[in-house]
Amino acid sequence: MTGIVEDPERDLILTYAPVARRAGLLALLALDDALARLLRTTREPALGQMRLAWWREALEKLDHAPAPAEPVLKALQAEVLRHGIPGASLVPIVHGWEVLIEEETLDADAMRRFGEGRGQLFVAAGMVLGSKGDPLAAAGQGWALADLAHNLQAGEERAIARNLARPLLDAAGRAHWSRPARALGALAHRARLDLADAPKPAGAPARVGRLLWHRLTGR
Repeated sequence: MTGIVEDPERDLILTYAPVARRAGLLALLALDDALARLLRTTREPALGQMRLAWWREALEKLDHAPAPAEPVLKALQAEVLRHGIPGASLVPIVHGWEVLIEEETLDADAMRRFGEGRGQLFVAAGMVLGSKGDPLAAAGQGWALADLAHNLQAGEERAIARNLARPLLDAAGRAHWSRPARALGALAHRARLDLADAPKPAGAPARVGRLLWHRLTGR
């Protein structure tokens, strides 16, 4: 899943976030990366569910106990919870990933639940960054579904994920994003570019130019 390999285009987008709050965004994306890696490396569904249950419990415990010696949890407690975001509010992100383990067949309903859960990352990140009226939920869901489509092997499932992601990302793309949240807007724009029938490769001048235009204008 996304964020596991080197990604210079994403690294560029992260520079759009306010310097003083960037660590919080990085911590949330590190959580997403950790959950993606868990699913990628777990072959037994029961084991995967146990590991996700550990993450759910660990996030909830951040609200009343020091983080254990786990770098992602320590970063979340230091850089996300200090903005008034409870650890328990991050649990839906784990629930979103859990859909991919629980469901043998990914139909449209399962994909929506995945997008709604994982997409909460954008809602939390918007609070960290100081978002002002941005379409965080739609952008987060579209971003999650576009990434899912990129990683699905079955053509029918991939088409469903793409069709669910497009209207969400189109809506996010029509919005004028506040300056603090433009890193999230750029991630949504990038996901939309990835849904093109013949997407340009990451780092292509046209893609980078589009992302820079968003940074300057919020569009």
